[in-house]
Amino acid sequence: MIAAWSLALLTMPAAKAQMFSWTKEEMVEYTKAWTGERFPDGRPKVPDSWLERAKGMSQEEVIIPGCRGGGPANISSYTQYDGNFRVLHPELKMAGRVVTAMYMPTRADIDTILFAKARDKGVALTNQWPIDQLQAGDVLVIDLYGKVESGGIIGDNLYYYIMKATKGGGLVINGSIRDLEGISEIRLPAYVRTLTPTWFGGSTLYGYNVPVRMGNVVVMPRPPCGGDTPRRT
Repeated sequence: MIAAWSLALLTMPAAKAQMFSWTKEEMVEYTKAWTGERFPDGRPKVPDSWLERAKGMSQEEVIIPGCRGGGPANISSYTQYDGNFRVLHPELKMAGRVVTAMYMPTRADIDTILFAKARDKGVALTNQWPIDQLQAGDVLVIDLYGKVESGGIIGDNLYYYIMKATKGGGLVINGSIRDLEGISEIRLPAYVRTLTPTWFGGSTLYGYNVPVRMGNVVVMPRPPCGGDTPRRT
């Protein structure tokens, strides 16, 4: 079932990231507001209890306006918001720890270098590689720059894989999703810009666990990401 909806994302200000992924030291530096436990790569490990609590809250309760008891006085967008997503399984609320993946259009001269560097690190720059890194409670946030044609980055097989890896965490795509008929039977909250029947192609993974843009929102690989009950149109 598809419905237009609104998405609230807890975010922090971000600096320019390097090409592929932050080091542990950079992750700690740019998420230094977090003082709790961390994953081995430096990503903040938001407690499961916080995620469960977030599932019982509306986006109006989650959003922290700047200078109003939560955001730093000099930051106007301590929490950011973007809408006009489509939701699969509107009966499911989403709350989880953000993992980001940033894609850009394929460009041969850059890809030659990017793929060589990734290969040296034992990384395969495929659309499955970020999924292979997911853990329970994660929400995968993919910036596919709104792509539709050749934009079917996730189909029913990978969708099921994400559901199993995250134990029902969630998926957000600034782009398209395909295999709606198969996906509709898999209970994982997903929020996408649109649908496409086309296969994925013509895009390269440029960043993993770096800040990504989702419309008017800068999403960090740090905070909880949550979705309120959809507003249908």
